[in-house]
Amino acid sequence: MIATAWKLLRFAVRYEIGLWRSLYRWIFRRPEPLRPGDRTFGYTGAVMTLMWIFIIVSAVEIPIFEMILPWELVSNIVLGLGVYGLFWMFGLLASLKVHPHVVGEAGVRIRNGITLDLTVPWSAIDRVRVNRRSLPPEGSVQVERSDDDVTVSLGMANQTSVDLLLREPIAVPTRKARGEAVTELRFHADDPEALVEAATAHLVAHRPDPSGRAAA
Repeated sequence: MIATAWKLLRFAVRYEIGLWRSLYRWIFRRPEPLRPGDRTFGYTGAVMTLMWIFIIVSAVEIPIFEMILPWELVSNIVLGLGVYGLFWMFGLLASLKVHPHVVGEAGVRIRNGITLDLTVPWSAIDRVRVNRRSLPPEGSVQVERSDDDVTVSLGMANQTSVDLLLREPIAVPTRKARGEAVTELRFHADDPEALVEAATAHLVAHRPDPSGRAAA
């Protein structure tokens, strides 16, 4: 139990630091360094409206509580918590903005803020396709198991729009997948057609020719 509590505490601290670092990079326009030829693809379009609603509501609540609370100490505490919560929401939004999906020489790098960073190499990918799906409200990570196949859906607002069919099963670092050999990944991108086009071009370039060498 102590080990579990310590693990949760470490995760919370890392997550908090990651949010503030993301907010700093977003404000000062310092994106992650990319390799030559890398292309980035956002995935926040499905949640942007909801995120801004939360931020606006949080901002409106601060002066309201300041006016209605008659106790100075309580008012100051609530004010501090309100300001912290507002910046926390901006940090969450920033974490999604500054950690986009990346398609490049290394493969397809799938991101979800600071909670997921998975690079699938081209050697493990069979094909990529656009496929818009609506997921049941069972969380952002969902796992489907059938016979020898394991499909992991990494949803955004209960949506996915890209299917990654794998040539070689891989382990996905999510609690629900439990280290299983995953045969298909589904995730969301704001412009799935452009992502699939870029990924397909890399797949063709990396596909072995009959002699066993990668295509030029």
